[in-house]
Amino acid sequence: MSGHDHDHPHDHDHSELSDIELRVRALETLLTEKGYVDPPALDVLIETYETKIGPKNGARVVARAWTDPAYRERLLSDATAAIAEFGFTDRQGEHMVAVENTPEIHNMVVCTLCSCYPWTVLGLPPVWYKSAPYRSRAVRDPRGVLDEFGVSLPDGKEIRVWDSTAEVRYLVIPERPEGTEGWSEEKLAELVTRNSMIGTGLALSPSELESAA
Repeated sequence: MSGHDHDHPHDHDHSELSDIELRVRALETLLTEKGYVDPPALDVLIETYETKIGPKNGARVVARAWTDPAYRERLLSDATAAIAEFGFTDRQGEHMVAVENTPEIHNMVVCTLCSCYPWTVLGLPPVWYKSAPYRSRAVRDPRGVLDEFGVSLPDGKEIRVWDSTAEVRYLVIPERPEGTEGWSEEKLAELVTRNSMIGTGLALSPSELESAA
């Protein structure tokens, strides 16, 4: 199923580079030519922000929802306002919607027309999120896509695919792993990965966190 239609004009279609992206690329080229920037080092920096630093905002939101039932209800009813309680707000004016994974339902996010993405809570979008194969197959064959990400779900579990737009972005609240009773928000946040908040992954188990340390 699709959680949202693209029946309206897209006001920032990322199939074309935005003004900001063009300026960033021009600046990167200039700095590289002058020897101020080492492209491989820049790639490492971008990857670090994309996979480690950026998603920490969203991880804090998820950890709070796992431990505070009142906050969870606020997040599910008005995610924009609940996320803003942390001071995380977006300048583009879109609304955030939180969808919750349960034992019966697994949620997954895509943007079929371009690559709309909740920068506020997840940082930079991964390259695969913007790719045409993901954008098309996530809707047609979500279970197959999840398998490729190493996520194997029970046959009876419903998969809901939510289509982001320029106006609405989605944050997946992954299921809280077992064996985390009594954990602090800070420790729980370490279990929350970027992919688990897109729905192409699950939160880490305590043993996975320990082995990754």
